[in-house]
Amino acid sequence: MAKQDLLIEIGTEELPPKALDRLSVAFQSGVESQITQAGLGFESVQRFATPRRLALLFTQLDTAQADRTIERKGPALKAAFDQEGNATRAAEGFARSCGVALSELEQVDTPKGAWLLFRQNQPGQQTEALVPAMVTQALARLPIPKQMRWGAGDTEFVRPVHWVVMLFGDHVIDCKIMGLTAGRSTRGHRFHHPDPIELDSPASYAGTLLDPGYVIADMDARREKIRAEVERIASEAGGTATIDASLLDEVTALNEWPVAIMGAFDEHFLEVPSEALIKAMQEHQKYFPVVDRNGRLQPCFVTISNIQSQDPAQVRAGNERVIRPRFSDAVFFWEQDLKQPLDALIPRLQGVVFQKALGSLYDKSRRISQLAQRIAEQLDLDPAEVARAAELAKCDLLSNMVGEFPSLQGVMGRHYAQRAGEGGDIAAAIEEQYLPRHAGDRLPQTDCGRAIAIADRLDTLTGIFAIGQRPTGEKDPFGLRRAALGVLRILIETPLPLDLEMLLQAAAAGLADKLDTRDSANELFDYMMERLNAYYADRGISADLIEAVLSRRPTRPADFDLRVRAVAHFRQLPEAEALAAANKRICNILRKTDETLPAQVDVHLLVERSEKALAERIAKLEPAIEPLLAEGLYSEVLLKLATLREPVDLFFDDVMVMCDDERLRRNRLALLSSLSALFLNVADLSRLQAGLNQGVSAH
Repeated sequence: MAKQDLLIEIGTEELPPKALDRLSVAFQSGVESQITQAGLGFESVQRFATPRRLALLFTQLDTAQADRTIERKGPALKAAFDQEGNATRAAEGFARSCGVALSELEQVDTPKGAWLLFRQNQPGQQTEALVPAMVTQALARLPIPKQMRWGAGDTEFVRPVHWVVMLFGDHVIDCKIMGLTAGRSTRGHRFHHPDPIELDSPASYAGTLLDPGYVIADMDARREKIRAEVERIASEAGGTATIDASLLDEVTALNEWPVAIMGAFDEHFLEVPSEALIKAMQEHQKYFPVVDRNGRLQPCFVTISNIQSQDPAQVRAGNERVIRPRFSDAVFFWEQDLKQPLDALIPRLQGVVFQKALGSLYDKSRRISQLAQRIAEQLDLDPAEVARAAELAKCDLLSNMVGEFPSLQGVMGRHYAQRAGEGGDIAAAIEEQYLPRHAGDRLPQTDCGRAIAIADRLDTLTGIFAIGQRPTGEKDPFGLRRAALGVLRILIETPLPLDLEMLLQAAAAGLADKLDTRDSANELFDYMMERLNAYYADRGISADLIEAVLSRRPTRPADFDLRVRAVAHFRQLPEAEALAAANKRICNILRKTDETLPAQVDVHLLVERSEKALAERIAKLEPAIEPLLAEGLYSEVLLKLATLREPVDLFFDDVMVMCDDERLRRNRLALLSSLSALFLNVADLSRLQAGLNQGVSAH
């Protein structure tokens, strides 16, 4: 079959930089999936995205679909014709639905009987006849929250479209996309090469845009060029560039021909906390800060210009000029905030609503304090220190600096607390209360910070659940999933021996004067523990293993983690699959019986040698594993229980559990119950699926 390259380019006004990569991925996915569904083969697909274009290059794409035969099975012959051989309504309806006369249908014999069959040869369509509709549909389905209209037409898109390229091999596909006739003319850089550029072939696209067009069309290549240039210039200045991944993506989406330039600013601005200056550079100006080998901010930055200037000094001076007022604002905010100590802002928290039904930030701070002090008691911390940190935790939200840069919440609180002479752990806790901010983020390092971080999240979770605003589907306006995982990570990865259920009950009690929280703790506990499925899935732990532990409802997440690790290790043992199957069998037997079982096994009623041997092994293991369970040494427990494989196998080979003799039957059921209880001390192994060997990764 003949094959050719296909180039699709949609040329626009400047696309929103934060959405560019997402739009590009969605465009590729939309077109590629339709091409695949149409049965068209291709060698590879490459996507391109710049501020002024979305483009796709398919290499070695089939020029037409293969011919295919369509078959539809109709009613059975005995249902298609009556005893006189006349067609039934079922047969006539089937022929009509196929668009043919009844006589054109075939009859086919199968092992299950004879049937009517519709068979039709369908010639494949030409690719260039299919592609325009595919592109139109993919563009219509892009994740664009707000469309624009332009000119006199009614076409809508994220930005006005000015040209379209549809090149299949060396010829243009004759079609209209977004109201524009497709052609072979693309556009280069807006300033360096504004004139149209004729493309000879799809394969020449990237090279032609690069020279003479002054456009690096490949977003990944552009990103890496920017990274390398920023690092090089920073290194030449004796420092290291701070490259935030999201900022790098945004800058990549803002430039077609990136040129890195070093700028500088007055050293006196460094009297302001570096985090504020860095935020000003990153958020307002899209600059990359430079730090020394000790991580101290240097009075310079790297900016990316979208033009190869003949006078770079002018570009540098312009960027240095625009950052000065930003830094001057930061100096003003800093100096104003320092005119009063952090605790002077405590009364003003009463005027800031956290949530209408849950009260003010002042109310929340008091609840955090109460819960954090309870945590402090359990961890043997200084409750007065924790209470002070909780009292100050939300104060910096009222500062001028955080008002300008909300993402500096906690960070500026730490600085203001240090200036006010608060203790080091108190100051650190004000910042650490927000950790982890996202998946993979660092955890609080101080005990005080951990207590505040846990208390803050549990108060929010409990309150929002109590007012009935639990997350549903994709909606989670209060970030409850992130909050729940944050608490679990702190408890598991630190680890902390805290009982989550008890903490939730305490959090619910703290809100009892405002809301009916009677059912909140149990509902929220189940919700949070369900989050562990995703947590462990990211670590390669299978869902059935998590369910085996979850079914035992451990209330301390750190203990839950020990059990998960133990079962994952046990699963690697050669005895594991047989014992899991035995547990499943025991579970089924016990579930089906409604007899009242004796509290203990009567050794005098043990008749068979194998049941005596099993009872003896269980009797020896019970006291042996007790101290191990108390220490949370679950792997050691399961290693000991793994020795039960042989006596368990012999028992099921030799013993009839459900015998007619009631006393023997009940005694054997009690024996199986005691065996099951040994394993249930760790997890319900009956829930493990056969044939799965999942390990556990350290974290």
